[in-house]
Amino acid sequence: MIREKLNLVPHLPGSYQMKNKDGVIIYVGKAKDLKNRLSSYFNGRVTGKTAKLVSEIADFEYIVTNSELESFILEINLIKKYDPKYNILLKDDKSYPYIEYSRKPYPKVKVVRYLHVKKDKNRNLFGPYVNAYAARRIVNLLNRLYPLKKCEGMPKEVCLYYHIHECLGYCQKNVAEEDIQKMEQDILAFLNGKDEIITDKLMEMIKKHSDAMNYEVALELKKELEYIKVVMEKQKVELHDLINRDVINYYFANGFISLEFFFLRNGKLVGGKNKIMPVVDNYIDDIESYIALFYSRNEVPREVITNAELNLDVLSDVVGTKFLTVTKGDKKKLLDMAITNAKINLENNFEIIQHDIARTSGANSELENLLDMKISRIDCFDNSNLFGDFSVSGMVVFKDGVPSKNDYRKFKVSVDMNDDYHTMKEVTYRRYFRALVEKSELPDLILVDGGKSQISACKDTLDELNLNIKVCGLVKNDRHRTNELLDGDTLEVYPIDKTSNLFHYLTRIQDEVHRFTINYHRTLRSKGSIASILDNVDGIGAVRKKELIKKYGSVKKMSEATVDDLAQIVPMKVAEELHRYLQDFINKDIE
Repeated sequence: MIREKLNLVPHLPGSYQMKNKDGVIIYVGKAKDLKNRLSSYFNGRVTGKTAKLVSEIADFEYIVTNSELESFILEINLIKKYDPKYNILLKDDKSYPYIEYSRKPYPKVKVVRYLHVKKDKNRNLFGPYVNAYAARRIVNLLNRLYPLKKCEGMPKEVCLYYHIHECLGYCQKNVAEEDIQKMEQDILAFLNGKDEIITDKLMEMIKKHSDAMNYEVALELKKELEYIKVVMEKQKVELHDLINRDVINYYFANGFISLEFFFLRNGKLVGGKNKIMPVVDNYIDDIESYIALFYSRNEVPREVITNAELNLDVLSDVVGTKFLTVTKGDKKKLLDMAITNAKINLENNFEIIQHDIARTSGANSELENLLDMKISRIDCFDNSNLFGDFSVSGMVVFKDGVPSKNDYRKFKVSVDMNDDYHTMKEVTYRRYFRALVEKSELPDLILVDGGKSQISACKDTLDELNLNIKVCGLVKNDRHRTNELLDGDTLEVYPIDKTSNLFHYLTRIQDEVHRFTINYHRTLRSKGSIASILDNVDGIGAVRKKELIKKYGSVKKMSEATVDDLAQIVPMKVAEELHRYLQDFINKDIE
């Protein structure tokens, strides 16, 4: 069928979608010439990740466009819509943190992450900060040095921060405008790169506390000063035009691309990012797709300097900013520095990458050979009924050897806690009945953490739903460690080398589902404990109980809160009573 369809593909630009045997889109690409590009997959010699992709292609579709730009935009939209497993996506990437200074309704600094950064005259964003810890530490320092608003909501009375001179008492609404303006000027100047404003202030405070013989506080401030100097030292590479720009370059070798980003804000180099990925399509197309997807989730700078091999005009139109290349001067030095870093990162990490491939997709291939079947997705189930209550189950998902955490699921179980058969039957029925109703992705293999009873329960469910999915059991030894793989059809025990990547892969799956399920169990138990405690304190109804559980999550965290902290949710008298009750509860628990 594929050969016949290839004969009908036109020599025109467009986007194509590769599908597997279940009709699921596993790859989306673009091409100036659809005929030539699609033919290269099936007529040419492919290796590596491309060969793996081709082995799973059962069909393809394509959409013809009027131009290369249209095909690029269509490709990006289809990738976002279908999340194909072979596409270069930001699966492991988060949007980068920024430091946000907001002017209204009250001056405040905090660390934020935005998928789409929008301009707001009452908000100033600084970043991105590749190091989230550095961003948080800077925000904590600014909150310590300046009387910004720190609490959430609007308390009826001034809180502890006011009494220790770390807040101007904004809840009283009588703060002088000139006090805010002076503080704002200092903070904005520092975040724009004038680090001497904070370093001078820290030096002044260190001397003040030293003179007063508060040596512990002075030492703590000295460490903050040293940290700020280190952070600012990293920004010495700069261009002197105060423009926000990114520099992007790359290095290609051995079927992998190493992509290097430099972030320059106000002309200063504030951080960088490296991404190493296997090439599936033409490596230039892969890079362009990744860049477009990256800027759909992160701040778009005023300009991007990059390699002339890329289609700069199309990228400019798709991303919505100016892409250009340079051939001399300081900008060229930065572009060269980016490719040097890209090459070093790939060479230094190549062995690690190969090892990761062996223990993930390589181990998954070993499992395919052992079971004589194609395996893309694995669902693994575990039950937990520790402590005599809150019986639960968990499901983790591995795709091509890698955890797919967005697909993890938790289940509260209604059957008796000691009934493993009916627990597994209830959970698997709920999971796969819903999958059939919603027409969502089904696994190629189901693993249950247990032996014959759990396998039998799962297979009974699949029979009731008329599903044909392979089931195996992960059986543990008397030391509660992965010991063997049990075939659900024949009850045959598969011999597995305990030193092999496959054995470590199965152990990792079993450990992950156990960890996920136990953590869910503990969370439910903790929330149950909180709810029962709150029921014993007068003045806490359903709404306040929900707010307290949402904020603190556990008895321990709530017991560490001050009366003033609790009073932000409940009245002061109730907060005092709750605080006393919590301390008594914790002390009794310790005894």
